[in-house]
Amino acid sequence: QVQLVESGGGLVQPGGSLRLSCATSGMIFSIYTMGWYRQAPGKQRELVAFITGGGGTNYADSVKGRFTISRDNAKNTVYLQMNSLNSEDTAVYYCKAKHRAYDYWGQGTQVTVSS
Repeated sequence: QVQLVESGGGLVQPGGSLRLSCATSGMIFSIYTMGWYRQAPGKQRELVAFITGGGGTNYADSVKGRFTISRDNAKNTVYLQMNSLNSEDTAVYYCKAKHRAYDYWGQGTQVTVSS
């Protein structure tokens, strides 16, 4: 079955960096558009960034210039490099895979930005 497993979350100080990873299995990774979403307490889940199978990317305005999404099709893994983190980036970050009518979610990884 399809599995998406996020890792790399944690506690970081404002201005710091983290790199999230989402390792996938059970799917033809290269054909899926991969996305990172986040959900802060009391807020709706929102799209952070996505990357298509062809490598095209898109970012939420709030993270442009600070976050970079990338993928390694050989490793079936998508990454989210997060720089210049601030308290508003605190959330549970989820990985999503989408292709046509199929979409799958990971279990999420907590990112907390605090001094």
